[in-house]
Amino acid sequence: MRPAPAGEGRGRALVPQAHPDRARRRLPAGRAFVSDAREGRVRGWLRALLRLTSLRLRLVTVFALVALVAAVSVSGIAYWLNRDAVLTRAQNTALRDFRKTLADQATTLAERPMCDDLHGMAAGVAENALDYQVVLVDEIADGRICQAESDPARFRLDMVPAQLIEAVHERREGPAEYHLYWQRVSLGGEPFLVGGTRVIGGGPTGYMLASLAPEEDDLTSLSWSLGIATGLAVLGSILLAQAAATMVLRPVQRLSDAAQRLGEGKLDTRLEVRGADELAELTRTFNSSAASLEQRMQDLSARESASRQFVADMSHELRTPMTAITAMTEVLEDEVDNLDPMIAPAVQLVVSETRRLNDLVENLMEVTRFDAGTARMVLDDVDIADQVTACIDARAWLDAVHLDAPRGIIARLDPRRLDVILANLIGNALKHGGSPVRVTVREEETPAEGQRVLIEVADEGPGIPEAVLPHVFDRFYKASASRPRSDGSGLGLSIALENAHLHGGDIAVRNAPDGGAVFTLRLPREARLPEREAAVAERNGGGPQAPEGEAR
Repeated sequence: MRPAPAGEGRGRALVPQAHPDRARRRLPAGRAFVSDAREGRVRGWLRALLRLTSLRLRLVTVFALVALVAAVSVSGIAYWLNRDAVLTRAQNTALRDFRKTLADQATTLAERPMCDDLHGMAAGVAENALDYQVVLVDEIADGRICQAESDPARFRLDMVPAQLIEAVHERREGPAEYHLYWQRVSLGGEPFLVGGTRVIGGGPTGYMLASLAPEEDDLTSLSWSLGIATGLAVLGSILLAQAAATMVLRPVQRLSDAAQRLGEGKLDTRLEVRGADELAELTRTFNSSAASLEQRMQDLSARESASRQFVADMSHELRTPMTAITAMTEVLEDEVDNLDPMIAPAVQLVVSETRRLNDLVENLMEVTRFDAGTARMVLDDVDIADQVTACIDARAWLDAVHLDAPRGIIARLDPRRLDVILANLIGNALKHGGSPVRVTVREEETPAEGQRVLIEVADEGPGIPEAVLPHVFDRFYKASASRPRSDGSGLGLSIALENAHLHGGDIAVRNAPDGGAVFTLRLPREARLPEREAAVAERNGGGPQAPEGEAR
């Protein structure tokens, strides 16, 4: 603390001090450093926090962090301002009193005091002081240095920091040769204020020691209060953030639920538009998109229904003339040997194309039954090996097919529909993959699906291009880059898959690692009729349906 210019007075005057609230000289305090490792951990924690997937949690977390930073900043600023004010007020009060008391006692001190005079002055200063202890140091009459302590047990010269002693004894230029200095120190874990100055004219040097423990206790209580207030502020911000997040996310959740219903096929899903903010605009956009999607799906459904109705009508309309044409071609085929050799090839071509057209009509009629849900099954106990053998033998494929089918695998299936499936799969393999075709029959059992029959048909061809694999069961799909062009209708594999689905089974296709396509048919050992189909079958007497063609 720097003194002001000396004033006039009787006897020895202390070096006057400047206004205590403008203390400009003090010994340097220690410097605090923030650990780089701690900063790195904080940054890593923040990055991990920002990766949280829950939008609600992220909103609440951001609100809480903002509130925490704001509360800690305000509390920190308030604490340091109050700390500075409290400590400054305490130290200025003590230093002013020390200066005044020392000045009053110095007027009664002799020019060449004795050591007892210094002890008496020290006791007088301490007696009139505001709870602080003093040490006076001066050269007495016999030339010795005397140290007079008001309470040697509580304050001695060796407790004064060396830097403070050096600063007090440093002579300055100007009317005020010496200044009043102070320093906050910690002794035994307790904070103290140490001050020191010299009397003008070569008088004694005085040091004082005042405890700052009461102020430290007040600051500790203040820090606890600010900490509790900060915690309550953060808790309140979390509650407010939760409420705000709920208000913000409720429309988002409504949109999510509506989008889920839309994905489930409920195209009439709409949301009520509330307000005029961005979320309301998003809701309007959703409703508009849903309406447009519903309209497009209705148009597509109408077109598909019209297309199916056209195919059904066309199939039925063609069936009657095709019956007559087929009968006539059969007559021509029987008389082909009696016809002119120039006409016979034309007759054979007509017979072949008529059969192909008849197969196409039958396939189209079967497709219409699948679409209308009127396809029926007639279940019977079937030996799979016998059924596969009969299918191959009926089409004269015995020399081109290698069969591995153990007898005794019995399944309750529709024999006619199983024959259609096998005929399409094996015929497809022979037509596009070449012989020999390997047909393997085995059974498997899984906890989820129970006992099932597996029929695997593998050819020796080049396989199916990866781009074609997802479409091999599509209706009328015949595109193939690696296989020769077929004269089939493109319905055979589609009909085979629909028949497998009727049984509760499926057909999968893949390319073998060493080449060739592999079709795997999986059927349950006990196929069951749906209640509606069972009722229809019972009402119709379970009669067989018209056989499907073998064209693909």
